[in-house]
Amino acid sequence: MKRLEERKFDLENAFQRLKEALQENETELAIDGTLHRFEFTFELAWKTMKDYLEYNGVIEHTGSPREVIQAAFKQGLIENGEDWIAMMLSRNSLSHLYDEKTSREIYDLIKNKYLFLLKEVLQKL
Repeated sequence: MKRLEERKFDLENAFQRLKEALQENETELAIDGTLHRFEFTFELAWKTMKDYLEYNGVIEHTGSPREVIQAAFKQGLIENGEDWIAMMLSRNSLSHLYDEKTSREIYDLIKNKYLFLLKEVLQKL
């Protein structure tokens, strides 16, 4: 339980920092910072969901974010599994992204969709 509570606390802090980044003027530096904060926040989100599902006996240890997202959807922890998979794929693409157009598209998704999904899961945790 302690690990779950610590991870949830870290996720709440990361979420707040992501929200702060989105309030900045949309300069290249601010967008880059937002994308980095999003990567970190997403990692904490799926790992917190994993801890939550393990704590509640829904799953045993699993290593895949996709498996955790699928289990979280089946348990009603998240509402839209497809959007979470899309968020995971966006996060994964940021690791090898050098295309400004694609990074801007992901930034817009963070602002218009992913932030809401993260807020929603935080409320359920």
